[in-house]
Amino acid sequence: MYGDPRTIRRILNELGDTWAVVGLSANERRAAHGVADVLQRFGKRIVPVHPKAETVHGEPGYPSLDAIPFPVDVVDVFVNSELAGGIADEAVAVGAKAVWFQLGVLDEAAWDRVRDAGLDMVMDRCPAIEIPRLG
Repeated sequence: MYGDPRTIRRILNELGDTWAVVGLSANERRAAHGVADVLQRFGKRIVPVHPKAETVHGEPGYPSLDAIPFPVDVVDVFVNSELAGGIADEAVAVGAKAVWFQLGVLDEAAWDRVRDAGLDMVMDRCPAIEIPRLG
């Protein structure tokens, strides 16, 4: 349900290539760092979103979604589940087309709000795993 193959394919192939990666910092030991690298290798523009607003993989960072001065297609969420719902609400507010909660990030109420707002959503999945499956 939270990782419908059609929705995954649509997000990865059709909704746009600008991905805000919330929780992405310059810390190479964090999962977000490696996933952002995979996204870039598959043609996505990554936008680091982290309170430190660090440049990561050559892309300038922003402290929040609403600080990004251009449209974002997908918001990829690497924060704990307790904070993820607020990020999902921000994604809706900034006009994103989709929200992607990473492995282990779960919030059913956020799922309902995002879907009710008309956005696509994937939860408890990783695009770095899903992209190669597309073939």
